[in-house]
Amino acid sequence: MIGKMKNERMKNRLRRFLCKGACQVLPIICLCLCATGRGWSQETYRFAQRDTMALYLDIFRPDSGSVTTFEGVAKPAVMFVFGGGFVGGSRSDATARRWFDRLTAEGYTVVAIDYRLGMKGYRMGKGLLGANKALDRFLSSQQMGVEDVFSAVSFLALHPELGVSTDNLVISGSSAGAIISLASAHAIDQGLTEGLPEGFAFKGVMSFAGGIISKHGAPRFSHQPCPILLLHGTADKMVAYKHFGLMRRGIWGSDHIASDLEKKGFNYSIWRYEGLGHDVAAYMNVVWDVEKSFLEKNVMQGIPCQVDALVDDPSLPTWKAWGRARTADIYQNP
Repeated sequence: MIGKMKNERMKNRLRRFLCKGACQVLPIICLCLCATGRGWSQETYRFAQRDTMALYLDIFRPDSGSVTTFEGVAKPAVMFVFGGGFVGGSRSDATARRWFDRLTAEGYTVVAIDYRLGMKGYRMGKGLLGANKALDRFLSSQQMGVEDVFSAVSFLALHPELGVSTDNLVISGSSAGAIISLASAHAIDQGLTEGLPEGFAFKGVMSFAGGIISKHGAPRFSHQPCPILLLHGTADKMVAYKHFGLMRRGIWGSDHIASDLEKKGFNYSIWRYEGLGHDVAAYMNVVWDVEKSFLEKNVMQGIPCQVDALVDDPSLPTWKAWGRARTADIYQNP
């Protein structure tokens, strides 16, 4: 217990030191913390400066002794984009950290990033009309997130000494982070790659309750994208499972994206969780077997496939406040 208290004091002093001066003068900040018990390490770097806002990323390395290859192929780094409705969230909240622990124990590197919260402070009008009027703000929030993802990728490419290869990078996100992840892959498909290293493409996408926001009609992939894993509750009222909006404006969810990819014979997997709401946005640790298979088979082995699974499993966890959440709960309530 005494050793643990000393360790906590040491970490607090280091944080205070970084906040007082080092964060302001170093273009790259490295923060390494070691905890007693199960060891973990974290490196934190500033990858962009947006006006008065600094954006950071954390790198979590594979555990010592973990297997970092599969069938002779290096395991990809997983870039995580947190959720929070574009109004809040954290790159390393408790749920995400438990998932990071699993990934690093399995030999994966994790890169958790910040992005700008474009809906923070916004109050949306009621009903479909209110949502439609707010669409421009949602679209701007999605685009800012994509820009920040591209900046993080560029930062890693410009700093090979960090040991995170952008040639082997999977992007994953929850809720708003899943929207940004899918929109990033779609932007690359459409040739909208400003800010990215030339020729860059993700090795895979894992979307937990995501979609793509558009005001020009349903988003479609023109070329074979990287393998895409879609996980979504069929009763999600926060991020539309199918489509929410008016005419050519709105958000198109996992059901639409899977349909587009299926028609074109592209490589994708969708897991539809029957009757579940936004709970699936927090399923990173719940469905590890699905993610593991996707990463090993589709990403690392490059085996193309189409999976369309409807899951009706009452034993899956649900959270009342989270699973039944609606868009209005975030943007209309004070």
